[in-house]
Amino acid sequence: MLLPGLIWYVIYKYLPMYGLIIAFKDYDIVGGLWNSPWSDPWNKYFLQFFNSPYFTEILGNTLLISIYKLIFGTLPPIFLAILFNECRSRWLKKWVQTISYMPHFLSWVIIYGIVIALLSETSGIVNHLLVNSGFKSIPFITSTDWFRSLLVGSDIWQNIGWGAIIYMAAMASIDNTLYEACRVDGGGRLRMIWHITLPGIQTTIVLLLILKIGHIMEGSFDQIYIMYNTQVYKVADIIDTWVYRTGLQQMNFSLASAVGLFKSLIGMILILIANRVAKIWGGSIW
Repeated sequence: MLLPGLIWYVIYKYLPMYGLIIAFKDYDIVGGLWNSPWSDPWNKYFLQFFNSPYFTEILGNTLLISIYKLIFGTLPPIFLAILFNECRSRWLKKWVQTISYMPHFLSWVIIYGIVIALLSETSGIVNHLLVNSGFKSIPFITSTDWFRSLLVGSDIWQNIGWGAIIYMAAMASIDNTLYEACRVDGGGRLRMIWHITLPGIQTTIVLLLILKIGHIMEGSFDQIYIMYNTQVYKVADIIDTWVYRTGLQQMNFSLASAVGLFKSLIGMILILIANRVAKIWGGSIW
């Protein structure tokens, strides 16, 4: 029964990894993978990336944006899941839950359209309210002071409901007799949440954190590529957007592959470290 899944992984996940040798070749699209000469030195394209004048800036942007999302995006789904779990009105719980996870199924193009409608400096609803109230309009989308907050906020809004569903599923596995015992001992709702609910979903929290840490070098290319502009390159240009412009648009596939391999190695190291640290708290992937 496992054979079809294993075959799929071998064909689409493991065999394509052979293409990583492009990072060590002067890849020629006409000559192909086999006939392209090896680069001299072997780390030519890695050095090109590390010696780029933009390396420090794009690496810093990638890490900062990912860390901001990790810090500010972890607690809201947990908090929302607890609210759903404690809600006694079934119809209210159902409607709010539906509304909260619907943004997860929207593309970033649609979300950017919503952001424009709300936060545009000239036609946005928020800035209209500010101007009508006697304040100055704020360039949320083109300001280097606001753009990272915009990225983090829109990411939380898109994923908070979906994350809450995962935590609610973990809460459903908690033994109800623990809550009953807590009531008998005089524990209130806050005591139950602190001593039963949160420890009951601790493993799920650690698991999702480890997975997020493994993607910390990505920074959400699709979101940033759609939402950023030349005025915010200084705070929004990440490794993936730089590779897209410098590597793919200029057909420098060797550079793009080298950067992809660099990101994958860093991601693997971060997952190994996070998993080892998580074992201290009694939860890990393996």
